[in-house]
Amino acid sequence: MSAIITLGVMGAVLGFGLAYAAQILKVEADPRIAAVKDLLPGYECGACGFPGCLAFAEGIIENEVERLSDCKPGKDQHYNAILAYLKDHPNKDGSHINVKK
Repeated sequence: MSAIITLGVMGAVLGFGLAYAAQILKVEADPRIAAVKDLLPGYECGACGFPGCLAFAEGIIENEVERLSDCKPGKDQHYNAILAYLKDHPNKDGSHINVKK
């Protein structure tokens, strides 16, 4: 019986510890990354030089991508939608992301 109580207490303490650590160590993601990823064609081909569309979207938001046309399957409709979105959603300091078609 004491083993069951000991394991129950240990489980509760470790569970609360993990919940606390999750709150302290959580990473806030920029919501613009998901929005830009949704505007990409979504082939996950890696032709842009990034491992997938999510990484390419992160590169766009972090000013690591110079040209949207690096996304080979992308068309003007994708590029124009991304440029319009970025124009309407600047950085926190008010600056715009400098990416070209």
